[in-house]
Amino acid sequence: QVQLVESGGGLVQAGGSLRLSCAASRSILTFNTMGWYRQAPGKRRELVASITRGETTNYADSTKGRFTISRDNAKNTVDLQMNSLKPEDTAVYYCNAVTYLRSDYWGQGTQVTVSS
Repeated sequence: QVQLVESGGGLVQAGGSLRLSCAASRSILTFNTMGWYRQAPGKRRELVASITRGETTNYADSTKGRFTISRDNAKNTVDLQMNSLKPEDTAVYYCNAVTYLRSDYWGQGTQVTVSS
């Protein structure tokens, strides 16, 4: 069973920055794609950013230019650098990993709160 453990959430003022990290219990090279999703109260879970094994990245329109996803294959981590945070970025952020056989894994989530 794969475990994904998120860290780095917290409370920050608008315009500030946070860095989220997701640590996997096995080599992230076994995953085709890893990503970050978020879910705000009363809203559906949405993609924030993703990165493939080949390091192709994809971002939600709302996060382009502000967020950066990166991976460290040696440490088995995927990070999300979030800059210029806005109150609307407030949500629980989840790490996701998808294998080549399309098995889907999720972390427990970490809360990000941006105050205005």
